[in-house]
Amino acid sequence: MTNNILIIDDDMELCELLRDYLSPEGFTVDAVHDGLKGVEAALMGRHCLIVLDVMLPGANGFEVLRRIRAVSRVPVLMLTARGEDIDRIVGLEIGADDYMPKPFNPRELVARIRAILRRVETAQPPKAAGRLVVGGIELNAATRTVLCDGKKVDLTSVEFAVLEALMQRVGQVVSRDELVRLAMGRDLLAYDRSIDVHVSSLRKKLGPQADQSERIKTVRSVGYLYSAE
Repeated sequence: MTNNILIIDDDMELCELLRDYLSPEGFTVDAVHDGLKGVEAALMGRHCLIVLDVMLPGANGFEVLRRIRAVSRVPVLMLTARGEDIDRIVGLEIGADDYMPKPFNPRELVARIRAILRRVETAQPPKAAGRLVVGGIELNAATRTVLCDGKKVDLTSVEFAVLEALMQRVGQVVSRDELVRLAMGRDLLAYDRSIDVHVSSLRKKLGPQADQSERIKTVRSVGYLYSAE
């Protein structure tokens, strides 16, 4: 896997700071300071991960992410303003793999990047899990595909990992802490609702079961359960 990272952020000082932190870690950093140019750079397929700010000239981060996700599954970590929960939710729903609020500790960003890349690397086929079929949903780990009643469902890499973890433990409760570790490659943080947004998006894409009940049930204060019904 390439070690090239693309940063799309109009804060030039921040881009240089991140370059200083990432370079000793073995990463090559490209920086673009405009949304539209960021899309062009992202779609060239030269980067293993993209760090994307929400507030950008030319096109905002959400529009940039939509255009990237239309054709690419490259991991994206979004930077959002601290306290702007709606930005985080929207970003995750569009297809961001994770987010960090500004301002942040650069060391924490490096740790998040490594967590995402570890998850992507370990998700490469073939996988021992093979083929899972539960209630009209068929997940093939080797081809990274999901079918719902025979129709392909496009999932982000995190959504796929969440679904796989839940289907492997069908009928059992999987805690939010464990889901975050399995699907996002990091520990659950205080006030972190990212896994809940990914589950919500997954529910919408899969739809209800034949009896209109939820495929993925919430177990309050604990986690989630994939129903065997």
